[in-house]
Amino acid sequence: MNGIPGDRITEGGMPALNERQWAAGAHLAALILALVTSWAAGIAGVVGALAVWMIKRDDSPFAAEHAKEALNFNLSMFIYAVALVVLSLVTLGLGLIVTVPLAVVIAVVWLVCTLVAAFRAYDGQPYRYPLSIRLFR
Repeated sequence: MNGIPGDRITEGGMPALNERQWAAGAHLAALILALVTSWAAGIAGVVGALAVWMIKRDDSPFAAEHAKEALNFNLSMFIYAVALVVLSLVTLGLGLIVTVPLAVVIAVVWLVCTLVAAFRAYDGQPYRYPLSIRLFR
């Protein structure tokens, strides 16, 4: 961005390319960090989205909104995963019958929704994740 006022929105009403790239990057950073650091996937996803939000929150409302959405979603998915682990521990392993299939569903939902969000952000469209707890507004 060259710092010219009003440069954030193009003539067609769409956010500028730089804004859309940051917004998509918020979703993809969470995805890439989570996949690279598989041992801490939930926290890494949160860190990626949080980093983009911290960088762009005052500069780009469009990118900041997408970063907050990614932050909320990744934090929600982490909370759901921790709840499944606790359920398995509390039931002394018997809960695995329920938690393993649910963990697979959570993983697929997380992957698909993150990719959809990144594409929507790059297209300059808003996106709200399903199943997301709105912890950051």
